[in-house]
Amino acid sequence: MRSMDSKFEAGVNIAIKIPKSKYEKTVAFYRDVLKLPVAEKPIDNPTVSRTHEVRFGNNIVWLDCVDNYTHSETWLQLTVTDIEEATHYLRSKGVETCDEIEELPKNMHWIQDPAGTVFNLQERKTK
Repeated sequence: MRSMDSKFEAGVNIAIKIPKSKYEKTVAFYRDVLKLPVAEKPIDNPTVSRTHEVRFGNNIVWLDCVDNYTHSETWLQLTVTDIEEATHYLRSKGVETCDEIEELPKNMHWIQDPAGTVFNLQERKTK
């Protein structure tokens, strides 16, 4: 079995999935209490009804309103140079993709760590 040549790197995007009942107060916290730049963005997604972009240093935190959640979850982004190679490597380590979690473009996958943290795995743009 060959080892993976490319490495996993943290992406700039962090998504916080927030129950609808706590969404407005959470957006207000980031905007009015922390005074971070917050902007609502249009979204067309079957599970996310609204989203706000928060500039968080070099990262972007996406506040996603999800109608069917009872508690919040934080999802992280990972990037790799070759999505297929990374997927095969992860499977060899017992990590299966779970793309049924939320709709994704074809060249991305969802994975989870053993504690249930969700990661969006995608190819990084090569320069």
